[in-house]
Amino acid sequence: MTFASISPSADLADQSPAESTGRAPLLYLLGSSILWLVVSGILSLITSIQLHTPNFLADCPITTYGRVRAMAETSFIYGWIGNVGLGLALWILGRLSGEKMRGANWVIVGALFWNLGVTLAIGGLALGNLTSIPMYQIPGYVQPIFFFAYGAIAIAGLLSWTGRRREMMFASQWYAIAALFLFPWLFSIAYIMLQYAPVRGVLQAVVGGWYGQGIWTLWIAPLALCSAYYIVPRISGKLLPAYDTAALGFWTLLVVGGWTGARHLIGGPIPAWVSSVAIVTTITLVFHYIVVFLNLRPALKGGSLSISFIAIGVICYVAGGFVDGLTSLRPYAVITQFTVYEDAQRELALFGGASMMFFGALYFAVPRLTGSSWSSGALIKGQLFLSALGILITVLSLAAAGLLQGDALADAKVNFSTIATQMKPYLLVASVGRLIILFSSLLLALNFFKTIITHFILNKLFSSKEGAIAS
Repeated sequence: MTFASISPSADLADQSPAESTGRAPLLYLLGSSILWLVVSGILSLITSIQLHTPNFLADCPITTYGRVRAMAETSFIYGWIGNVGLGLALWILGRLSGEKMRGANWVIVGALFWNLGVTLAIGGLALGNLTSIPMYQIPGYVQPIFFFAYGAIAIAGLLSWTGRRREMMFASQWYAIAALFLFPWLFSIAYIMLQYAPVRGVLQAVVGGWYGQGIWTLWIAPLALCSAYYIVPRISGKLLPAYDTAALGFWTLLVVGGWTGARHLIGGPIPAWVSSVAIVTTITLVFHYIVVFLNLRPALKGGSLSISFIAIGVICYVAGGFVDGLTSLRPYAVITQFTVYEDAQRELALFGGASMMFFGALYFAVPRLTGSSWSSGALIKGQLFLSALGILITVLSLAAAGLLQGDALADAKVNFSTIATQMKPYLLVASVGRLIILFSSLLLALNFFKTIITHFILNKLFSSKEGAIAS
């Protein structure tokens, strides 16, 4: 029997000591992430509808576009990606260490406080405590909770890394450890320069752009690639092709990724060299995407449902990188900047790229954490189809609307009401795509919690039968 045939099912022989000791905190992180994914899907659908129907839920201050968009972004980045990314990274580091998970109690405490922080942040945003900085819509009074929670969760990962049996490290470990270290660095600098002792003037936009891009290139992308670089060889049973180049791709991302943020400020009131450096580094980062594609191309051959999710994720991740490089060039940036085209790029990267890799790893990890197969294979197939369809519809419709919007904004004769009318059909289609993505998330939630409930019920029945036989 090959890994490809059993990846979404239980395989007791493929379990490690880290899973027996880390089962509770890891399942809590993964379960919390799925709940936040559904919440973010609902909020994203509301904001999508409000783009073409501004009066939708506009009478209530809490549900105005600015607040709902900030809540959707925060619940997705810190609720969904934060929980699932950290949970899978700890699971992978634990398995590769070959030892039991140390610091599991700290993970539980950290996970509780992390989700408390996300909840308080959503509440603060609903009341209007926004920062207006993309990817950083977190009220200042909540951020110390995130610092503490992240440190508590990361302890287990660092202990697994330092206590590993092998001196040699794999690419999945590189990306996991980099993500664990880089998030506190990014978050602390943003907190100091934007909250505690805020910088003045246009420098705020520069720091905000640096943080937003850094969260993607230095935290989210490494967490997603950590999962992909672990799952693909496990399922295929083969070494990754061109693996010698993986280190070059890793260091290119770490060294260059943090310099790309100012590409969103091309033409703004900043020194020209700042945006020029961002353009050069964004194009340089294309080398990283080429390496990732060369390494992970076995995923494109399929073999299991888990690998199918990762294959779509790799395609979207690499395609998004090339699109970023193209739109960073000034002739294209003047058209796509400050339009919904950037929403299309964000959707392609965050949901199409990172989230699809997480889904694939999630479907591989849960059976090994619980010792039980997924409750329904049909629900997995349904989510795969709906996710791919929703991504395709949403990205293409938003990209078309953005290009139309950018071209119309460049024409002084076209007024804003005309632009809104022209964009409306594309935005309606994008709302359909968002609805399909929400349905796919609901299928995952149903399958996960049904699997967990069934697992614990069966365990209780078996334990009661064994007790009766023993008596």
